[in-house]
Amino acid sequence: MGKRAWLCLLLGAFFGLTTSAQVSAAPAKKKPTLVKAVKKVAPLQKSAPRRSGHLAANEEESSSLPKLASTAVAVIDQSTGEVLYEKNPQAVLPIASITKLMTAMVVLDAQLDLQEKLRISEEDLDTLKGTHSRLAIGTELSREEMLLLALMASENRAAAALSRYYPGGRPAFVAAMNAKAKLLGMTDTHFADPTGLTPENVSSARDLVRLVEAANHYPLIREFSTAEEHRVMVRGRPVVFRNTNALVKHEGWRIDVQKTGYISEAGKCLVMQAWLASKPVIIVLLDSWGKLTRIADANRIKRWVETRLASGPTAMRS
Repeated sequence: MGKRAWLCLLLGAFFGLTTSAQVSAAPAKKKPTLVKAVKKVAPLQKSAPRRSGHLAANEEESSSLPKLASTAVAVIDQSTGEVLYEKNPQAVLPIASITKLMTAMVVLDAQLDLQEKLRISEEDLDTLKGTHSRLAIGTELSREEMLLLALMASENRAAAALSRYYPGGRPAFVAAMNAKAKLLGMTDTHFADPTGLTPENVSSARDLVRLVEAANHYPLIREFSTAEEHRVMVRGRPVVFRNTNALVKHEGWRIDVQKTGYISEAGKCLVMQAWLASKPVIIVLLDSWGKLTRIADANRIKRWVETRLASGPTAMRS
């Protein structure tokens, strides 16, 4: 091998060793570290089904929303008109004795003599459902007392008598009920009788908000619908009638207007204007099942609304 070749080999070996030493001496390039220690993360919970309405919203707060058994619900801040909660608000359903709020408004709008005596007759009997009444045929009470019993105790014969003594009789009375509903903008509502015993009396939760708001402008409806009890004479004996809504005598509730209702087609129904966290709130609950379901739903709503209103105005928005 010539001198030239040896020189090339020596130079190549020298530079190869130097490069190799430099590579091995250079520190390895670190990868960017995002998390040094791996934290255990709780498994994601399945999102609850999105509820109908404005506050069905934030999934991360879905567990704090009230779990209500009623089929249709509306909860409205009456002072602002803000929808606090809705569930099937436009579903058109039978409303049972919620009807009697409209019955009372039609009676009072007519400005009839409240002291006039009305007599229960066979025409006032319930031939549709066969419900019992302690107002025996022949019982005479003032129009005012009939109105009180219809609102407080949901007395069907009292409501029937009120409509029968209306100028033009019961047909004219029912026509006035529907005209009043139209005037209030209750487009989902239809009335066929003054008691609510027929499932043909239908409305939606949104429409019933309008009904409750209108009824709240009548001092007698506020007074009579929230009275706890009243005694009348029937066949010479005192008979005590009590409110169908146990919440009116509950010290934790301040209720200005209320009405309960039930027929099998409607389920248990309840509408109220009540004060929650010092604000007027309208609550509509339709088609609840179980003896105490509507009361339980009302109490859930009360706790939920008061908790969020206490946290500030934005807590109620979706």
